[in-house]
Amino acid sequence: MSPKGWFDLALFILLFVLFIYVFISVRVTSLHKVYFLFHSLMMLWPFSQFAMNWTENPDLQRLFVTISFVAISLVGGGWFLLTFFLTRTEAQLSQSQTVMILAPAVIAAAGVVLNIGGDFALPVEGDYVHRTYGLWFWVVTVVLLSYFFAALLNLFRAIRSPHTSPEVRKQVKITLWGIYVLTGFACLDSFLNVVLDKWLPIIPGLTSLGIFLSCLFFVYVIKKLNVFDLVSIAQEDIINRIPYGILVLDEQGLIMKVNKALSLTRDLRVGARFELASFLETVKVTGDVETFLEQYKQKEYQSFRIEIEVESRTERHFILQVSPILDSYQSFFGSLLTFQDVTQERFLVHELNRQNEMLQERNQSLDHIRSALSEANRKLEELVLTDSLTDCYNRRYLTQQLTHEVSTNTRYRIPFSLILFDIDHFKTVNDRYGHVIGDEVLLRTSQVVKQAIRSTDILARYGGEEFMIYLPHTEQQLALQLAERVRLSVELNQVPVELGQALEEVSVTISMGVVAIDVFSEEDPAESPEEYLVQLFSAVDKALYQAKEKGRNRVELGQYVNVAPLI
Repeated sequence: MSPKGWFDLALFILLFVLFIYVFISVRVTSLHKVYFLFHSLMMLWPFSQFAMNWTENPDLQRLFVTISFVAISLVGGGWFLLTFFLTRTEAQLSQSQTVMILAPAVIAAAGVVLNIGGDFALPVEGDYVHRTYGLWFWVVTVVLLSYFFAALLNLFRAIRSPHTSPEVRKQVKITLWGIYVLTGFACLDSFLNVVLDKWLPIIPGLTSLGIFLSCLFFVYVIKKLNVFDLVSIAQEDIINRIPYGILVLDEQGLIMKVNKALSLTRDLRVGARFELASFLETVKVTGDVETFLEQYKQKEYQSFRIEIEVESRTERHFILQVSPILDSYQSFFGSLLTFQDVTQERFLVHELNRQNEMLQERNQSLDHIRSALSEANRKLEELVLTDSLTDCYNRRYLTQQLTHEVSTNTRYRIPFSLILFDIDHFKTVNDRYGHVIGDEVLLRTSQVVKQAIRSTDILARYGGEEFMIYLPHTEQQLALQLAERVRLSVELNQVPVELGQALEEVSVTISMGVVAIDVFSEEDPAESPEEYLVQLFSAVDKALYQAKEKGRNRVELGQYVNVAPLI
């Protein structure tokens, strides 16, 4: 077998490993289902290229050639369809529009299968490993290029749209790189190995390599979208402890979660489809059912409720409330239905009118409790990420963020810098003015630093009076300029404090250590991003120590580490 066959086999195995990784590491949504189909089609190309070189049977060679080009034809439609999900515009697609999108790819694939009169491919001396291409090959090429430009248009439209969030724009840009890579390698393969095949030797694996590299971009984007599952996983135990029923549906209406309170009263199974309209037909409803169902179908970004009466062994009343589940980009991906049992309240309303006011207050109290619970969850998320005194990010968030950022920066050789600083003689401030004034100095200093740095920079409280600034896309010279600007801003800042009846202004200075990573070598700096991050923290800490040794209120540049990509 030629080396080309083994190269394609290796790329097929890598693509299969990526497929398994995405499948086991993400919650399967519609976006992931489209991507799995897209990824499976792309895997067929290197596998078929390997299999074609492996066999000497012309009929099997013809079969594998057909499979590979049918797969690559359908990939074009997959490109275009995937861009709608990545830009969160899949809801705009009707069933007929989806069919129209995929129709050219299916027609192109059908022409490859039929190969009427050898219009697509003919063997050379009975061997399909060496073959000539006919008119239909160029038809397939035109169809793929058309999908390429249509996908570009859809992605550029999302980038320019004012309704697109910054995170989605970032993911679209990464997707564009994946499409550029795949199209570039495929066009290079066609030009070198088809157009110029009479003058140049065959260069194996170009399209397979482009498929693999583009999949790396797509997997990165798909994996990033998995963050919205974090809160639901963390609160699963809390959901089961809530006394009223909770039902979680995905965007297709499939049941994703039923808590214990609801499973005791209704026979609902995870994975089954829940039809709200059919359910309401089985119960007695108090309220406007048509408006309620219309709001549910439109997936409006607000909560709405209705009262239902269920007759089983006893008559029971529930408040059914439906709320949309939104991800960080305010896009709909499911619904939350809560069944609050109000049987006792309704009984008391009908039997004891004199207690009507008390029951209304109780209902309002329950509403306040739900609002307070929601607010508490929001504040809890903030506390996990931020320092309560300075409102900066905390060290935990900084470490998590840098672990990811350092891996990305070193892999793609993107320069970045770290600044570590602390307040000079801060113990003297605490001893003279007290810890309350010391906390005020910490707060005001962090506010001044925030105003001095860029919006893309990350400021975190590293510990005590120490702070760290992460500067993405920043080389050494710019990092030193930003550090000096921060130092001067803090030096000029005056913090007013009250000492008895007198008003005094306190000023502090800071010592700063800077480490800039803008030169990359071929040596692997560490076995993992976490280990390398420890080295970076140590280097910038030494630079800070040098600044203190040399008189404080100054910026010192630390020894940086030449790094190679962390893969």
